[in-house]
Amino acid sequence: MISLTPDALSAAKTILANAKTPAEGLRIQVEAGGCSGFQYKMELETEAREGDEVVDADGVKIFIDDISADHLRGMKVDFVSSLERSGFVYENPNATAQCGCGKSFA
Repeated sequence: MISLTPDALSAAKTILANAKTPAEGLRIQVEAGGCSGFQYKMELETEAREGDEVVDADGVKIFIDDISADHLRGMKVDFVSSLERSGFVYENPNATAQCGCGKSFA
């Protein structure tokens, strides 16, 4: 379904360990918007919701709703930290186009 690189796993574990409110994992979903039609959304999640697919990525739970699942299938999530940008990067084989910031796709 979704895979996380070692850098993304490390970042996710740090985020979960330092969360102000206890979280079970991360929710990754697709929403309408952005300059290419859809955008990625990631947030802390306390539990699975009805219809969720739950991916265990080396101890990090990723929650994906049934609407987003087809858009995200086969996606790889990385984490980069550089002078130019820092954050999660999405490599989605289902995207036919992507904006320059990497957060929006078609």
